[in-house]
Amino acid sequence: MISAIVLVRADPQRIPQCATKLAGIEGVSRVYSVSGDWDLVALVEVPDFESVARVVTEEVSTAPGLQKTQTLTAFRVYSKGDLEQAWDIGVN
Repeated sequence: MISAIVLVRADPQRIPQCATKLAGIEGVSRVYSVSGDWDLVALVEVPDFESVARVVTEEVSTAPGLQKTQTLTAFRVYSKGDLEQAWDIGVN
């Protein structure tokens, strides 16, 4: 599974519509409304890199009010659950 984080800047008046469109895209697992330089963060989880390209360039780009994106591809995921499993099997 490939994970990517898409940072989204949107027209302030259209953030809810943009978020709703993004959340409805197959391969987008979550969309967060955030503060700071970006308005939304979309988490993409797909089986391969070709799917990342398709979701971002063909689907995300059509969201209403979208002004700019920056896509970050995750190489490795670290989570509390992973750390707890490692300790349970004796990995240091």
